[in-house]
Amino acid sequence: MQICTVEKQMERRTSCLQANVEFLQQALFKLNRETQAKFDSEDRALATARTEIAVMQSVIKKLEGELAKLQAKANPAGKK
Repeated sequence: MQICTVEKQMERRTSCLQANVEFLQQALFKLNRETQAKFDSEDRALATARTEIAVMQSVIKKLEGELAKLQAKANPAGKK
């Protein structure tokens, strides 16, 4: 960034301002790309976590079913 108010000639001041605008636009585009890359990375991590949760839920359901069968065998009908 340059201080454009020190320029006396209008052409130089305009050029200075344009250079500042271009610099700021490039900085914004860079930040936008970096932020988007972070979002994409977090989206992938979230999808992985959701998949792992779904797998764990299915394992829990399977284990609950097996536990119910074992409890039924250990406690025949009518006995507590």
